[in-house]
Amino acid sequence: MIKSAYAFLSSIKLTLFLLTSSVLLIFFGTLDQVHYGIYFTQQKYFEHVFVIWQYPAQWVGSEYLTWFHLPIPGGYLLGPLLIVNLFCAHFRYFRPSWKKAGIPLIHGGIILLLLGQLWTQLQQKEYFLWLGEGERGNYVESFHADEFVLIEKGPDGTNKIFSWDSRELNNPGDTLKTDGLPFSVEVLWFAKNAAIFPRPPVAGSSFPPMPFNRGLGADRNLVAVAKPPSYAEGERNVTSAIVRLMDGEQEVGTWVVANIFRQTIPMQEVFPLQTFEHEGKTWEIAMRFKRKYLNASIELLDFKHDRYPGTDIPYNFSSDVRIHEPGTTQGRDTLIYMNHPLRYDGLTFYQASFAGGDTMSMFQVVRNPARWVPYAACVLTTLGLTLQFLISLFVHARRGRKNS
Repeated sequence: MIKSAYAFLSSIKLTLFLLTSSVLLIFFGTLDQVHYGIYFTQQKYFEHVFVIWQYPAQWVGSEYLTWFHLPIPGGYLLGPLLIVNLFCAHFRYFRPSWKKAGIPLIHGGIILLLLGQLWTQLQQKEYFLWLGEGERGNYVESFHADEFVLIEKGPDGTNKIFSWDSRELNNPGDTLKTDGLPFSVEVLWFAKNAAIFPRPPVAGSSFPPMPFNRGLGADRNLVAVAKPPSYAEGERNVTSAIVRLMDGEQEVGTWVVANIFRQTIPMQEVFPLQTFEHEGKTWEIAMRFKRKYLNASIELLDFKHDRYPGTDIPYNFSSDVRIHEPGTTQGRDTLIYMNHPLRYDGLTFYQASFAGGDTMSMFQVVRNPARWVPYAACVLTTLGLTLQFLISLFVHARRGRKNS
């Protein structure tokens, strides 16, 4: 049994099947990318064990063929199997010899590259940071994740934050509790994407009465309606929920919260904070882009958008920033521009966009602890290929001299 499994895992047939499946995975993923965007397609095809491809409704003949579903091995199945297959084949067929000294380096580089990709998919996080000239920020926000928060505001300006990932509100009827919070949170309604708008002033409106009685929803007579998630590039879903706060058996109120109730888009006042008083304390309730707080604050000193003289063609975008670390009186200045990011505290800040008449700058912020792995894998593979080429060249030259 073990011998048969070892023979199967080290077989060239399995190698060909895995490589062919990898090509198909990329092919069908590329087809779906047109409809679902890069982020969703990457999750669907490369972060699952199996994928089901469906004949697209936008294609010719879809009225007859949308029933067609094709199962494909996903990235989380192909990657580990490729590593196991390479390991087993190496130990089954490789015979140590100075003439094959480059082979272990080549195989090691390929395995390191596959492991590095898996590490990246599991650990990489992407955020953004908008700053106007003269402004500071001590947190970055997620491109895709949201969080529900209750914030107790202290009289000295400090905040005590209770937060839940928005996915924990996915099941209406659930109740959220945590130590130190005087409320329990009942989830009445949740939508990954929603339309929120003022109730139309039309008699006999078809929209049902909304259950919220506090905050923006009640003050502005808003209506919240769930709608299908959007996968368009550059478009973000309006994650929303209706929650009721209970202090024991007493209802504190019911709010609608949504990640569009932001105070900055960017740096522009849009909605007031949803705050309330309870037992002499001020609280804030919100659904917001998930935040990661930094160990320092970043200040944008100056943003430059340089153009070629006499044209509107840009040749440089750069942000002059100052890092203010706790316990220091003087900040550290640095310049961020294209292909010259700032690396700080495990994060990499890239110059990404601008707005506000060249007075605001947006940074894409990436945390990727495995960013060095592809470089190491390429160096290892290149060394192996070079060594194997030189050994083969030497062997052939020596054989040629003997024959002559």
